[in-house]
Amino acid sequence: MAKILDQCPVCQARMEITQLSCTACETVVVGRFEPNRFSKLAPESMTFLETFIRNRGNVKDMERETGISYWTIRRKIDELITELGLEAHPDPETAKTTRRDILERLKNGEITPEEAGKLLEKIK
Repeated sequence: MAKILDQCPVCQARMEITQLSCTACETVVVGRFEPNRFSKLAPESMTFLETFIRNRGNVKDMERETGISYWTIRRKIDELITELGLEAHPDPETAKTTRRDILERLKNGEITPEEAGKLLEKIK
């Protein structure tokens, strides 16, 4: 099944769900319906979320299953929180984690020194 479009492919305006249909009896309900926030996730974000839930939120188990580092998993969780619109004000420990994550990404060659500098500047 195709992902729900949230923007018009022609003019980029916000799309709205206005009709729901039953696949069994063909009942049709017409109205204005709000999609849930999870339907807006990118496919790779949904896969990551499913893995996170399957591992009951245990990051160490996710490290073993996915083969990615603790700090990369933490970064992906932060990105998922933002993507879902659940962004809270970061606490000082989160800021430390973010700095560590940026340095880890730089060390692993995932970002350039210039990109790392810009990211570090943003969290000050």
